[in-house]
Amino acid sequence: MGRLFSIGEVLIDFIPLQKGRALKDVISFERAPGGAPANVAAAVAKYGGSASMITKLGKDAFGDFLLEQLQEAGVQTDKITRTKEANTGLAFVSLREDGERDFSFYRNPSADLLLTEEEIDENWFEKGDILHFCSVDLVESPMKQAHRKAIQSVKEKGGIISFDPNVRLPLWNDPEECRTTILEFIPMAHLVKISDEELEFITGITDVEEAIRSLFTGDVQAVIFTKGANGADLYVRNKKYESTGYQVEVQDTTGAGDAFIGGVLYQLLDKQTDQKNIEDILEDSHPQILAFANASGALTTTGKGAISALPEKESIHQLIEGNK
Repeated sequence: MGRLFSIGEVLIDFIPLQKGRALKDVISFERAPGGAPANVAAAVAKYGGSASMITKLGKDAFGDFLLEQLQEAGVQTDKITRTKEANTGLAFVSLREDGERDFSFYRNPSADLLLTEEEIDENWFEKGDILHFCSVDLVESPMKQAHRKAIQSVKEKGGIISFDPNVRLPLWNDPEECRTTILEFIPMAHLVKISDEELEFITGITDVEEAIRSLFTGDVQAVIFTKGANGADLYVRNKKYESTGYQVEVQDTTGAGDAFIGGVLYQLLDKQTDQKNIEDILEDSHPQILAFANASGALTTTGKGAISALPEKESIHQLIEGNK
């Protein structure tokens, strides 16, 4: 079984204790470990896979906390470096009554953006590995170049590249810069996960089917289109496979998409997927892969935070069996 490498931000999510208030009106928060790539790594580790985080943290108390939390989640942290040049990133999250979120980020820059390409060792990676990344750390910074180095290194070893754009416009100077950067990196991936909220913004195309087909560029072999509680659709070659979601009592949607793609990537690692067989494995095993991923995402919304709300593998199988 190969290893998942997640590259990008690890930060503190400050989650309000009061729901349904604007961020300026929230009185108190509780801290939770977060950052989409870290959430995905934690999901893979929790389900029994091998996961490693590639990032940089500040030499501060928040960095200490995140390192401990990742280790407790089973994520390997030997590829995480520390710096005094910047602080660990923070995100304040405001929850609406429906569990959806507003974000306010504190990083100018944060420590993760200072990771350099020289700190990426191509010897870390092997054929059966998967590299997962998002768009938050693709702003102009040393970390953007570190992504390029890691992507190239994994590809040369025969590993798979997974990209979840995970759009966070408040972190960009200009929405168009965000969009063009995402479009620049999509062709580098073999698997792209994109949400219904992001598709038109990224592609500029209103028709869903046409927009998704436009993503099949460069090395892209599969696209997973997530629709929240309504499940997800898998696109490979000229085929589409649909799946339904699971009805749960939502507390907080933070990390649900990360738990979903973490469930997908765990399944791909478990099936020893590589560049040559990814399409066949997705086609042959899509019911199992999508059911597991949908249940993973749904159950994560029943708790607060992302890593702290990840479900047990047994709970995922129970939800799936209970809905057959």
